[in-house]
Amino acid sequence: MQTKPVKQHGILRGLDATRASDSFEGKFGRMFRTLPKAHFPDEALEALATAMVSTDTGAQTPETDNPRDDEENTGISAGYTYLGQFIDHDLTFDPASSLQQHNDPDALVDYRTPRFDLDNLYGRGPDDQPYLYDETGRKFLLGRPLNGSPFDGHVQDLQRNNPPAGDKRAIIGDPRNDENVIVSQLQAIFLRFHNRLADEYPDHSFSFVQQQVRWHYQWMVLHDFLPTIIGKETLQQILPQLDKQNHAGTDHPQLRFYKWRNEPFMPVEFSVAAYRFGHSMVRPVYRLNTNKMSPDDGRVPIFRIDPATGRPDLANSLLGFREFPSDFAIDWRLFFDFGNKPNPFSPERIQPAYKIDTSLVNPLLNLPPTVAGNPHNLALRNLMRGKRMGLPSGQNVARKMGIPVIPDEKLLVGKATKDGNKIGSDGKKANPELVSIHPAFKGNAPLWYYILAEAQQAFVDNDTPIRLGPVGGRIVGEVFVGLMLGDGHSYLAQQPEWQPLEKLSRQGVFGITELISAAIA
Repeated sequence: MQTKPVKQHGILRGLDATRASDSFEGKFGRMFRTLPKAHFPDEALEALATAMVSTDTGAQTPETDNPRDDEENTGISAGYTYLGQFIDHDLTFDPASSLQQHNDPDALVDYRTPRFDLDNLYGRGPDDQPYLYDETGRKFLLGRPLNGSPFDGHVQDLQRNNPPAGDKRAIIGDPRNDENVIVSQLQAIFLRFHNRLADEYPDHSFSFVQQQVRWHYQWMVLHDFLPTIIGKETLQQILPQLDKQNHAGTDHPQLRFYKWRNEPFMPVEFSVAAYRFGHSMVRPVYRLNTNKMSPDDGRVPIFRIDPATGRPDLANSLLGFREFPSDFAIDWRLFFDFGNKPNPFSPERIQPAYKIDTSLVNPLLNLPPTVAGNPHNLALRNLMRGKRMGLPSGQNVARKMGIPVIPDEKLLVGKATKDGNKIGSDGKKANPELVSIHPAFKGNAPLWYYILAEAQQAFVDNDTPIRLGPVGGRIVGEVFVGLMLGDGHSYLAQQPEWQPLEKLSRQGVFGITELISAAIA
């Protein structure tokens, strides 16, 4: 008797058509399929994870005479941390944690297409998910008004459910975009940007407006986010035509390492290692707006534990998956550079991200249960994920790419600051060498750690801008460009001469600040 096949919830179309991810194919695959898997004892990864998380439990001092924190990155403002998170949620969704997966990347389940198509925004569209849209089916619905931002008097929360008891979860295309207050409000900005373009094209179909939103978003990713994170030089090496007055030319893209046969896949070297650089950029506290919302003068921690209960303090933290206080409206001028030149020693200053280095802020040592289960240490979660997915070592990836390998004595663990690089009386730097953590790391560094340490090599002094280095930058850049080129519906593949609406640009430039400005206008 023939039995019916068992349905696997959430598997993408075509995932079961191939088991060749070690070569080229599958929704998840490998860029460096011939490299051996790196091996590390669990105790080595546990020791490294503990060393990577800062012991400093204090919050940043208020902006008075000198707001600078040595860990702040002068080259990247704080908003790019969460823009990167938003982009990640657009590209991939793995509902079954790879900490429970012991097979190859094909074992991962992915609801998302590996494309820059904003399916985390649009969901399955107005026909299938009409509750995301207004009665016309052309615009998104939003939620209650938020206050506190003098920059935007019309801030709105995401629309939320209203259960008799429990948290009010956002009703959006991807629930992960409600996991913290900042990415939640960034999601709302993109909803409002769509609504703005719907007004710009009143006589056009929903699909046309959707295409224009996607193309503006893709342009912003390519011309703003990527150069900010990997540097213009690395991006122009991958996509030479961007060096010609910021529009597509005739030069061919240089994808040396990210290649596929039929359609682009999501490389685990990218999703499990290189693109996790943002975890080191997280600040312990953020000022959401310039109103005094708390005893800390408006500075809100990413999360705070209530000493009385031992549970997360939801009223005074950025934890999501709930209806947060109404005076948490974000003033985006505190997160991105709008050209307004604020006083750098005032509450109006642009908050920088933390440096891309081998240090994570202390709150990430023990994530709340609403964020992550065992292990609660974010660094350990990343390191164990890399081990479970059989990633090669950072050194082997560098050799494969023809990039000089960083010697062991330069692979340090800790902050990219002057204090971290001080030489003690014993002749050693304050930041310990990786090999001193465990002998298993001799010439054999986990890829995620290696990419962070590689960025850290650029350190000269506390004011040095820190971006991804040649290994991490090339992986991230090639995957971004490759996914966009491999998507026949992207502007880069379909109409490379396309440019954003002139009225939405600023002196010919369209980036995240222009997108936000258009959304709130």
